[in-house]
Amino acid sequence: MKRYKNDPDMYFDYRDVKTLQRYVDAYGRIEPISKTGLSAKQQRQLAVAVKRARHLALMPFVAAA
Repeated sequence: MKRYKNDPDMYFDYRDVKTLQRYVDAYGRIEPISKTGLSAKQQRQLAVAVKRARHLALMPFVAAA
């Protein structure tokens, strides 16, 4: 699995929570494209991976208060 922003072959795995958490802010929101620097396709893949991880309880939906 490659981890470079400019790599077109990069993909996000919902089981790799450590990587997904880099793209989620302190409140549990997915960072926008302007902040992540990903392409639109990669941003969509990121969103799907984060949502799957949340659904399987690998990541929280919101930050603990």
